[in-house]
Amino acid sequence: MRTKLLIITLALLAQTCGCGQMEPVSQDADSVMGDCGDWRLAIQAWTFRKFTFFEAVDKTASLGLEYIEAYPSQKISSEIDLTFADITPVAKQKVKRKLAQAGVKLVNYGVVGLPNDQAGCRAVFDFARDMGIETIVSEPLPEAFDLIEKLCEEYRIKVAVHNHPKPSRYWNPDTVLEVCRGRGKWIGSCADTGHWMRSGLNPVEALRKLEGRIISLHFKDLNEFGVRRAHDVPWGSGKGDVKAMLAELDRQNFSGVFSVEYEYNWENSVPQIRQSLEYFKKIAKELNRTTK
Repeated sequence: MRTKLLIITLALLAQTCGCGQMEPVSQDADSVMGDCGDWRLAIQAWTFRKFTFFEAVDKTASLGLEYIEAYPSQKISSEIDLTFADITPVAKQKVKRKLAQAGVKLVNYGVVGLPNDQAGCRAVFDFARDMGIETIVSEPLPEAFDLIEKLCEEYRIKVAVHNHPKPSRYWNPDTVLEVCRGRGKWIGSCADTGHWMRSGLNPVEALRKLEGRIISLHFKDLNEFGVRRAHDVPWGSGKGDVKAMLAELDRQNFSGVFSVEYEYNWENSVPQIRQSLEYFKKIAKELNRTTK
């Protein structure tokens, strides 16, 4: 009876965090790669880098989305002349209040540096824990991963390795897999599908290669393939074969966060993002996947 009560209590606690499943009790638990069955749609705030974070939150809510991914250098608001990189305790409380009022949850944070030193790396994890962040998105040096993995386990926060285009360190999925090899499931990939296209990599093949290691995505569709200056277009209208990408992620039983990172038409991208979300939900429905 005591065991049963404990299980029920843990399940209720998990639900208060916005997720219907219990947090994994082991670094090797498969559920670490996606805590909820839904495909969660978020806005990577870089999409609205011409605006403040508070404005990005409002735009996220206007799109009917419940999740956002912050990045370090965005100004918080017109009244708070700080960024997340130099945020104060008072400003953090104001950010939490804004998110609560808008009905938006801060789930991811990146791309942010994770240095190979205890104090600097722990400071990022402290911030993430205080803000309720699930995943830190970063491109750490390979030698930093022993420290990072220990902190992931201690804080129960994931680290997703992001890929900027060639010639950045992690442009190729093989390099991401190399730093993940032998490590628990708290460490994996933040798959940036657009940057793969800029590097001349087929995003479906890259997703397939990273099977079991994908934590989150910076999801994109571009107007050209293999061109560094290619730009974002509404999902399903470009060269990325979004339908095939989603089918591959469905095959992998991926469950996690798709962050919209629309890096074009910076001042007025909401209509194109809305079109992208409609297409995403259409394909997800065809695949019998739920979205939120």
